[in-house]
Formats: sequence, C-alpha cells, structure tokens
Amino acid sequence: MEQKVKLLLAEDDENLGLLLKEYLVAKGYQTTLYPDGEAAFKGFMKEHFDICILDIMMPKKDGFTLAKEIRAINADIPIIFLTAKNMKDDVIEGFKIGADDYITKPFSMEELIFRIEAILRRTTTDNQTLNQQIFKLGRFTFDTRKQTLTDGEDVVKLTTKESDLLKLLCQNTNKVLERNYALKSIWVDDNYFNARSMDVYITKLRKHLKDEPTVEIINVHGKGYKLIM
Repeated sequence: MEQKVKLLLAEDDENLGLLLKEYLVAKGYQTTLYPDGEAAFKGFMKEHFDICILDIMMPKKDGFTLAKEIRAINADIPIIFLTAKNMKDDVIEGFKIGADDYITKPFSMEELIFRIEAILRRTTTDNQTLNQQIFKLGRFTFDTRKQTLTDGEDVVKLTTKESDLLKLLCQNTNKVLERNYALKSIWVDDNYFNARSMDVYITKLRKHLKDEPTVEIINVHGKGYKLIM
C-alpha cells in the first residue's frame, strides 16, 4: 500500500482550518491541523512531515518565524504560505525564507491541491537526483562512490573535494550552483581561502572534462558555476 503524504497545516482561522483539513484528508493527505505557530512547531518536532502549509498571520508565532525555525531543522521540506494579504513585501519575505509557493486568500481548494502536487513532483525528482550515484557526462561516467571519472578504459581517480564538487554540479545540471552554497556544503566555511581553493578545483575539473565538447563548466558572474550538457 502506498504511504500517504504527511502534511502539516498551521491555520488559526478555525473554520478555514477545519475545511482545509477535511478537504486534504478527502484527497488522500494525512493532515494534522495546528491552530497557531507555537503548537505547529511543537508538532513538527514530534512527527515527520512531508510538506508544510503555513498561514502567515497567526497568534503566538507567525508563519514567517515558524518557517525559519522549521528550515533550521529541515532545510529541504516544502513550505507553502497562506495569507490574506496581497502585499509585495510579504511575497518577497516569504521567498527569501525559502517558500516553495505562496497562495493569497481567498483561493480555490483545487488550486491548492494542484500546487501541492506540483511541488511534491518536483521535490521527489530532486530527491532522486540527490540519491543518484552514477552520472553520465557526455562520454564520461562519473561514479560518486568510487570517486572516478571513466572514459572507456581510461580512469581518473578524483580527490574527495573534486568528487564532492562535481557531484554538486551534476545535481544542479544546467542550473546555477551558487558559490556560497557549494562552499558551505563542502568546505563548511565560505571564507576567502576556501573560495580560492574551490576555484582551483573547478579548474581541475575543467581539465578532466576538456576532451568532451558537450560538457562545460562555466562561470556565472557574481553567482557561481553552471554545468552545461
């Protein structure tokens, strides 16, 4: 039997909260409703959830504060904000915190379901990529477990830093890999010396891949790097 998606719903409007919960349960989502941000955070600490839907204006702890605390514990869990406001600043603040989506009240139940399904499809795909251990880079095969880059019978043994950096690039193929994210993921600290070290490893990876014209690691000015295939 397929396991149900566990959904955390934080909504202080009792009528709307109960209506949303009833609808989500009817659609197959295992939904736990909390009436304020403080209760929602305590619930989050006790149970595993797959996605969070948070009202912004809540007593005891607002949705933005709750989202920050949730993100500090689980940086990857999808978050959708609900708000009665249609303020640009709220939207910007929500996305800065790391919102996956943002819905302004009133909204249709069907729209909410469509947005949840879209986010879950995307994050499931992302998680599959995160767990991937073998990547094809043109004619090269990159094995993250063995830390090798293979072209036929030619095998290049990568250093741990080279392998970790190439894996991050592969997980973000054709997307910008931000410098600070890469530095904190691999070097923990994004200081000047680690940044220069990463530049050296990028140069080494380019040399390893130089004979494959369909693969390129480019600089994205002011942002980071992008692996293009």
